[in-house]
Amino acid sequence: WSEERFNEIIKETTNFIKKVGYNPKSVAFVPISGWHGDNMLEESANMTWYKGWTREGKGGVVFKGKTLLDAIDAIEPPTRPTDKPLRLPLQDVYKIGGIGTVPVGRVETGTIKA
Repeated sequence: WSEERFNEIIKETTNFIKKVGYNPKSVAFVPISGWHGDNMLEESANMTWYKGWTREGKGGVVFKGKTLLDAIDAIEPPTRPTDKPLRLPLQDVYKIGGIGTVPVGRVETGTIKA
């Protein structure tokens, strides 16, 4: 629960994020303890120095929160172009007895109608 250690980790992580081409302002840094559940679902009393996170979203939208759950909820889902042709990369193919062959993948563009 050390603020000094948390800031050290932010500094190191920010340098890495910049090197791989991402904007550190778009990342929410949240000090958590999975062992004790601190700042995961609810604000922790063990980190009174922590005032919350702020990150920039697309179009300059600013998101704020205190917990890891807040940060996860603030993730913007990617836009999927539904007006383009269907593109569904296969991840696996299962052979299920009594049903048949079942391809599994994720729709990248387009739509599937039932």
